[in-house]
Formats: sequence, C-alpha cells, structure tokens
Amino acid sequence: MKIALIGYGKMGHAIERIALERGHEIVARIDIHNHADIESEAFRSADVAIEFTTPATAFDNCEAAMRQGVPVVCGSTGWTSAMPRMEALVNELGAKFFWTSNFSLGVNIFFEINRRLAEMMNRFPAYTPSMKEIHHIHKLDHPSGTAVSLAEDIVESVDRIGRWTENPVEPGAMFIDHERQGEVPGTHIITWDSAVDTITLEHRAKSRDGFALGAVIAAEWLPGCKPGFHHMTELLAAL
Repeated sequence: MKIALIGYGKMGHAIERIALERGHEIVARIDIHNHADIESEAFRSADVAIEFTTPATAFDNCEAAMRQGVPVVCGSTGWTSAMPRMEALVNELGAKFFWTSNFSLGVNIFFEINRRLAEMMNRFPAYTPSMKEIHHIHKLDHPSGTAVSLAEDIVESVDRIGRWTENPVEPGAMFIDHERQGEVPGTHIITWDSAVDTITLEHRAKSRDGFALGAVIAAEWLPGCKPGFHHMTELLAAL
C-alpha cells in the first residue's frame, strides 16, 4: 500500500518505520517546509494519508488531502470543536476520513474499562472522579484528546457529573489535571475518591509505537471502507 505522511516529527518517523516493516511504501512526506507538495502527483498516488500535526493545522491538512482524493487517517488532537465541520466536509466531498483521540489498542481497552466503571459508579454517589494526564513537553494541547474522551464517557454515564473542567474547585464537574515533562509518551490516571477509599485506573504508554501501529492498521483498513467519517469502534469491531 502507498502511504503519504502529513507531519514528519517523532510520530511521523515512528509511523514510517512501522509502515515499512509491514511492507508498505511511503510516497510523500509533508511537513512545514514542503506543504505545497500535498498537491503533487506523488501525494495523489497515495492510497491513504496519515496526519499527525498540531491542533492549529489539522483541519486544513485533512481538507487539503481529501480534496486531492486521498483518504485520511488523522491522529491530531485538540481540535474537537471543529469535528462537526469536518464531518460536514467529509460528507460534502464523499471522502473517507478516520479520527480517534488515541490509536493504541491498550488505550481503547482502557476506554472500555472506564465506561463500565463509570456506569457502575453512577449508583455510588460517595465517589468523586478526577483525572491526571502526563505527556511530553512538545504536546501543545491540554487536556489531551484521550483525557477528554475518557472524561466525556464519564460525564455521559454519571448523572451527578455535568461536565469536565480544568478548574479544581468547580462543583458538579470532573477535574482534569495535566502535566508536561520530558519525553513521556502518555499517562492517564483516573481516580474515584471517597471518604473511606480510593479506586484508581491507570494506563501508561511505554513508547509511541502503540499509537503508530494503530494508525497504520487504521490506514490499512480505511481504503476499503465506504465514504464517511469513521471511528475506532468500527475498526475494533472489524478486527
């Protein structure tokens, strides 16, 4: 399969290595120095593009790629407010688009455990949830997209929690704390605290490889899908 990379930082390099190990070909590498190449014949020859950039550039990058007729797998976070516009654009173009806040298989298992525990905790008002996420110093957005997804699942399941917040003293809201240190690939800690005990769920990524592998697997799957906005739940069901 021919893959175009949009974003050629540490994640882009990890994706490239894993894609090559799986027998794929990288036909274009787009970064800030050659963004115009997204309109090149080499880019248009790709079966799929994988986009990992920044919250400020993700929407435009994905739109540009889809307008070249290339399906897009996107792992950029911090721009969820624009997702309704992206979904409308995908439908308008008849494009194929895949986005998730986290491509790691382990994290998606963690999502499922989080949802099940939140449903249970709806019946136990003595427990109050909070979260801390820790990432490398290069990560620009906070809370992380994964933290937001985890928190939104809790908000949806727990009647007494109406929203998430980065304000630690906001009543009726779930507090999300963030920390940026070194080259930490990603840690998410969910705490349910009561007067008598504490329950903690934690996922700790050891490297970027889990995210990169998930993105490549999504890229292998997307071209065979019908046009539309696709999610990790579909991919996991297909696998």
